[in-house]
Order: sequence, then C-alpha cells, then structure tokens
Amino acid sequence: MAQGSNTGNRALVRGAEKALDQFKYELAHELGISGADDGYWGDVPARQCGAVGGHMVRKMIEMAEQQLAGRSH
Repeated sequence: MAQGSNTGNRALVRGAEKALDQFKYELAHELGISGADDGYWGDVPARQCGAVGGHMVRKMIEMAEQQLAGRSH
C-alpha cells in the first residue's frame, strides 16, 4: 500500500460500525452466503464478498433515495 493512502474501511458516522456490520451479515444471509456467520470471512471467496459489498451499496442508495423522496413532498 502506498504511504499516505491509509484511509481504511471505517464508518464516517461515529457509532455506525455496529449497524453496518449487522447490515452486512443480514445481506450475506439474504444472498445465501454461508461461512461468514462466525465473523471469519477467510473461507468466503472474494467474488461473494464483493457481492455482499455491492448489495450493501445498492440497498444504502435505495434507502437514501427513499429518504430524499420523502423530504421533497
């Protein structure tokens, strides 16, 4: 990793880590991905991990759009 680029995967909102972690496991279960139930993702293929991350982003965008749509009316 290049020096100075250690931004990490951390929540921008303090206290959101636990909720995001729970969200990740809920979506992994929804996608039928097993093996990460105990918190260890080392046996889960990278493609499946990426699917969980992509699904998280889609769901978060959907929630934000719904929230924004509710404000405009």
